[in-house]
Amino acid sequence: MVRINPEKCRACGVCLDYCPLEAISLVPSGPAADVFSETTVVREPSGGSPGKEFREVTAGEQGGVVLFLTAGPLPDTSRQLRSRVAYIDPSLCVQCWVCLRQRVCSFGAIEATFPEDFYHLFQHVISDPVETTAETGVPGRGTEEAKTNDVSGRYRRGEVGVAIDMGRPGLGCRLRDVEKVAMAVAAAGLVLEGPEHTPLAKLMADLKTGRIQEASRDLRVLSVIIEGKCSEGKLPAVLTALRRVETEIETVFTLGLVSRVEADGTAPLLAILERLGFPRPLRGKVNVGLGRPPAAET
Repeated sequence: MVRINPEKCRACGVCLDYCPLEAISLVPSGPAADVFSETTVVREPSGGSPGKEFREVTAGEQGGVVLFLTAGPLPDTSRQLRSRVAYIDPSLCVQCWVCLRQRVCSFGAIEATFPEDFYHLFQHVISDPVETTAETGVPGRGTEEAKTNDVSGRYRRGEVGVAIDMGRPGLGCRLRDVEKVAMAVAAAGLVLEGPEHTPLAKLMADLKTGRIQEASRDLRVLSVIIEGKCSEGKLPAVLTALRRVETEIETVFTLGLVSRVEADGTAPLLAILERLGFPRPLRGKVNVGLGRPPAAET
């Protein structure tokens, strides 16, 4: 878990802009008041006019951060700011550790502690792109998908792989929304992948239905991938279910599809998308089949 040490925080606010989910804010806190200093500055008169008194408020022992420069008494808002400290809201934080890895705090106030339970450990591993999931061997929420299909043979001819990438930096997603989507596509015929292929499966109470463990439904992550596969014949029902459930969730998702190319260079998947009114994809990943040993065709 990541926390702000209030004894070290100088309430400079630098860390606020680094959080991709705006989980850090300045909150009222008495101990932070004594880290600020006020200096009365008398400006030299110009053009014969009398000098004017200003107050400069600087943050931190080093000074140098001018927060207010105003004539006369300090405004109430400045007094409020001087008694604030940075705080990480645990209900918003996804444990991505961006603030910690980038060392954004010059005073070392951002500290990490070991995750308190399995769910928070999962939250950290799935949201931090430099962590690796033990079962898949892939960093963060990533999965191999089609990248190794030439040697793994996960997707056969006539099958379509589906990867629903939920959430994004700046928005994130709750696992209760992930469950809604997973259950919708599973009911339409998508066979969800197990923990050997996708980290999300470790939180599934029922892999066949897409139901997620109740204790983790309110967990927030940066993003996570729902992965599965179905026959080409069932793909229209799966895509129809996705169109319906997208109006019932409070986040976004992107859809990735994996398909084998026929010997003549055609991709049946593209014809299916065209019939359903989906625009032709403009970009994608291509596995050119250089891996060895190659998976046997069936």
